[in-house]
Amino acid sequence: MNTITYDQELDCRGLNCPLPILKTNQTISKMDVGQILKVEASDPGSVSDMLAWSKQTENELITHHVNGELYTYYIKKS
Repeated sequence: MNTITYDQELDCRGLNCPLPILKTNQTISKMDVGQILKVEASDPGSVSDMLAWSKQTENELITHHVNGELYTYYIKKS
């Protein structure tokens, strides 16, 4: 698996909906266009939430993957 270089990391493990999305939105709003945010979450609902949020906000969900109960997202600010 290729390693993605990111500018900031956000730990949302242990948080349930809607907190991972709210914290992602807060964090990415303070970042510069083109920067990449890595988000780690433990809420299975975060998958559909992140997909919907990225479409709604037009921020690019570069990739996401699941490793056991850990959900990792890489989002590029648009």
